Amino acid sequence: MSNSLPSLTPSSNNVDELPKARFWEAMDICQWEGFWFEPGLVKPAITFRSTFQARDDDLLLASTPKTGTTWLKALSLCIMQQNQEHDILTMENPHFHVPTIESTIYSTKPQKADLYDASAPRLLHTHLPHAVLPDSIKNSACKIVYIARNPKDTLISMWHFFNSIIRPNQEPFPLEKAVDCFCTGVYQYGPFFEHVVEYWQESQKRPEKILFLKYEDLKTDPKAQISKMGEFLGRPFGSEAEVEEVVERCCLERLKNLEVNRNGSVLSNVPNSSFFRKGEVGDWKNYLSPEMEDRINQTSRLKLEPFGLASFFS
Repeated sequence: MSNSLPSLTPSSNNVDELPKARFWEAMDICQWEGFWFEPGLVKPAITFRSTFQARDDDLLLASTPKTGTTWLKALSLCIMQQNQEHDILTMENPHFHVPTIESTIYSTKPQKADLYDASAPRLLHTHLPHAVLPDSIKNSACKIVYIARNPKDTLISMWHFFNSIIRPNQEPFPLEKAVDCFCTGVYQYGPFFEHVVEYWQESQKRPEKILFLKYEDLKTDPKAQISKMGEFLGRPFGSEAEVEEVVERCCLERLKNLEVNRNGSVLSNVPNSSFFRKGEVGDWKNYLSPEMEDRINQTSRLKLEPFGLASFFS
C-alpha cells in the first residue's frame, strides 16, 4: 500500500513528527504507515514489527476494532483447548487470555506469558494492518485468522464503544460526524477499508496461512464456521457435539453474564463489560439515516469494488 507520509523506522521512534488529528474531539491520534493510532500504541507496534520472532506454531488473530474481536478470541481459546475439563472463559476476560500485542502497555494486570518469549507457541491478537506485521510472521508457517464485519455495523458498534470510553457522562459524539470520520479513515486504527483489503488480498494469495472470516457468516452458521476454524488451526473436531459445545460456551449472552466479564478491567479505563453489547447483524438500521447509509455504501463501493469485495459487505 502506497504511503507518501513520513513513516517511523525502528531506530527513530519519533512520534512527534507524525501527522496529527483529533479523534472525536476527545483524544489525539497520529498517522503511521497510512493508519491512525493513539500515539502510545506506535512504539509498541514498532517494537513488535522489529523484534518479534514468530514460531511456526504461533497463532495470530487480527481484526479492526469492533468487528467481533472478543468473540474471535473466545472461540479460538476454546478451539485450541478442546477436551479440557475446565472452562477457561470463566477464569478471565478473553482479552486477558489473548492479549492485543500493541495494547498490553495499558494492561491492568501482569500477562501470563512473555509475548516475546518464543520458547512456546503463542495465541495473540493485533489490530495492526498486515503491512506492518513482523517479517517473521509473514515468512513463517504461523497462521493468521482475520475477522471482518459489515462496515455499517462496525461503525455503530465503534460509536457506542468509544462514546462510553472517551466521552463518559457526555452527549454522544454526533453520529453524522462519526460517519465522516469513518469514511475518511481518521479514527483509532482507521481506515477500515484499507485494513480489510490488505488481509483479504493476502488470504487470497496464501489461503493456507490466512483464514478470512466474515462476522455475519459466524452469526448465520456458527457451527460451519467454527468447524472451518478448527480444520484451519489443526484442531479438527471429533463430533458435532464438540462444535455445539464451543458455540454454546462462546455465545454472547453467556459471555456477557460471566462474572469475569461483568466486572473488572483488562485495559486501563476500559471495563470488561464494555466489550459486550448487542452483537447483532443489521443493528445499524436503528441509527443511520438514509444519507449516512448512502455515504458509507458509496465509500464501500469505491474502496472495495476494485477487489471484488463490495457485495461481500452489502
